[in-house]
Amino acid sequence: MDFELDDGWDIYPIYGNTNKAFMGKKDHQRLFLKRNASPFLAALSMEEITPRLIWTKRISSGDTLTAQEWLNGQTLTKQQMRLPKVAHLLARVHNSKLLHRMLTKVGGQVVSPHDFIREYLQDLPDDLRQHPLMTNVLNELRGTLPTLPVADYRVCHGDLNHKNWLLSDHRQLYLVDWDSARFADPASDISMLLCEYIPLPDWQKWFEEYGETMTADLRTRVVWYAKINLLLNIKDNYYRNQYHQMNHEIIFLEELSQYEV
Repeated sequence: MDFELDDGWDIYPIYGNTNKAFMGKKDHQRLFLKRNASPFLAALSMEEITPRLIWTKRISSGDTLTAQEWLNGQTLTKQQMRLPKVAHLLARVHNSKLLHRMLTKVGGQVVSPHDFIREYLQDLPDDLRQHPLMTNVLNELRGTLPTLPVADYRVCHGDLNHKNWLLSDHRQLYLVDWDSARFADPASDISMLLCEYIPLPDWQKWFEEYGETMTADLRTRVVWYAKINLLLNIKDNYYRNQYHQMNHEIIFLEELSQYEV
């Protein structure tokens, strides 16, 4: 693919990014290049949530190409996802008025509880549709939809996998890959992180790092989104034939169903 860069640049694909992300290298310079990145990347850069945006341009193919500062570092391990700075950065994302304005400006999608249920039901395999626990949980979720007003929705990342958190060699933490950004109940983001990385007894402590009191209403919303996110993960792992992980999530779903809200 022709990126229409000055002479001397070598382009290397970054695997696992569906042919969208690349490293550009020229002499001692390096850039992180991405095709059709999230249109509010500039705001993320200004808030220092992602590495610094250097330039954006449209190339002859019609794609938008962005170049960001290349940072040496590492993606977080699953254990590192428990670090307080992870909760701090996620709170900054959810509370950023600039991100909210910019995502509004570019027509950010609003994702409601109904949308989560609709996504789960779409192409749901019969094996899962007939599973007693999952059927009971789904019926419960349909009858207890969170009622947070859309006006209180925040900018949410939507894919808080530990591989999307970059810790630079200078110990600066960034959250990258914003292709799933949306307006949603922040509890949907929070529950995604808690289910995957934080033991259930430590949820209260995590909220202290996040900067919120875990009120009864917030706990109820978090548990609702935790259950629907687990259902979505179970479905995804079923299609990937990752049955060991799927069974682990079914066990946690049952444990979560006993969690007092």
